[in-house]
Amino acid sequence: MTRALRRHFPRSRVPLRAIISEREAELPKAEMGRLLKMLVEKKDVISLGPGEPDFHPPKNVIAAAKRALDKGCTHYSPVEGTKELREAIAHKLKKENRINAHPDDVLVTCGSNEAIMLALMASIDPGEAALVPDPGFVDYIPSMEMLNGAAISIPMRPNENWQILPEAVLWQLKEPQRIRAIILNTPNNPTGAVYTKKTLEAIADIAVEYDMLIISDEAYEKFVFGKAQHVSPASLNGMSEYVLTLQSFSKTYGMAGFRLGYAAGPPKVIKAMTDLHLYSTICAPTISQMTGLAALTGPQGDIKKHVAEFQKRRDYLCKRLCDMDAFTCVKPEGAFYLFAKYASNMRSVDFAHWLLEKAKVAVIPGRDFGRYGEGYVRFSFATAMPLIKKAVDRIERAVKFLK
Repeated sequence: MTRALRRHFPRSRVPLRAIISEREAELPKAEMGRLLKMLVEKKDVISLGPGEPDFHPPKNVIAAAKRALDKGCTHYSPVEGTKELREAIAHKLKKENRINAHPDDVLVTCGSNEAIMLALMASIDPGEAALVPDPGFVDYIPSMEMLNGAAISIPMRPNENWQILPEAVLWQLKEPQRIRAIILNTPNNPTGAVYTKKTLEAIADIAVEYDMLIISDEAYEKFVFGKAQHVSPASLNGMSEYVLTLQSFSKTYGMAGFRLGYAAGPPKVIKAMTDLHLYSTICAPTISQMTGLAALTGPQGDIKKHVAEFQKRRDYLCKRLCDMDAFTCVKPEGAFYLFAKYASNMRSVDFAHWLLEKAKVAVIPGRDFGRYGEGYVRFSFATAMPLIKKAVDRIERAVKFLK
């Protein structure tokens, strides 16, 4: 800039921090990111925090990634995803979820997180609202706030096995905002609740009556235990035009780092999301799409083995914690989390830091999952049993001094 121009446009004396948007500044400050950073810095800490399976992707998935590189699959794919992968997804949805999805009604995304954001961008205008489960996945409320929308919490309680109650949904529909969508997450993060078919049918009736889109986050669909059964809302009679189904490769196949997910649903919604996708990430990584195709069309036997192992870990962790006077919890029916109430007046953030300091064990404070998560912490049992046992021993010693 010349001296003459500088005279007309003097250097701003406003600190750089003042130009940060209110949108970012007002986002809830989740503790998860800080705890994850501390795990890297403190090698003596055992993590029961992050929601990532400890198993590796299937061998055929790794082989597919290598083949993709050898073939030079390093260019953009179509915005909506490769035809082969979308066809495989549609086949999977019909066979396993009883959802009649056409490949053209499938969008491949950079993980299900991007699918959540695109779904909300496609259906919510500024000032409008969506109903979200509370406690619920940490992304739901911030995603709405980033879009200048309102996230209206649907409280869930342990005495109802963390089910989402239809009457609670109806109560929140009295809000003055225009409510355009409801987010469902089954199996649920962080509670591990698996919504019953009866519950989903009741909520489906409400969605039809109030003309709401159901955004069904089913990232943990394969991780159900005992007699619990996963039901996709889109499979219910007459719901195909009201439900957007979101699923992920991260949990089922241990492919979190591949950043691959997908959405399937009403053509208008998928079209809108595809248009937005072009201006967000253009397309999901082509190499990841090749591995996703291998995951869906390859052997599926490892999934049952992983579920059985997670059930053993769940049973052990739940029993050990509930045997202590310091915790009470509902045994989760799905996912790989235990959402436990602790016997202390500390805020959940403070209690999580107390465990980190006294027991060298990392957990996620319940407040990160919504206002109704306060007083709880989330334990992940997606880590090896020897580490879980060691972590619980440390916790047991520490809580003896809890006041």
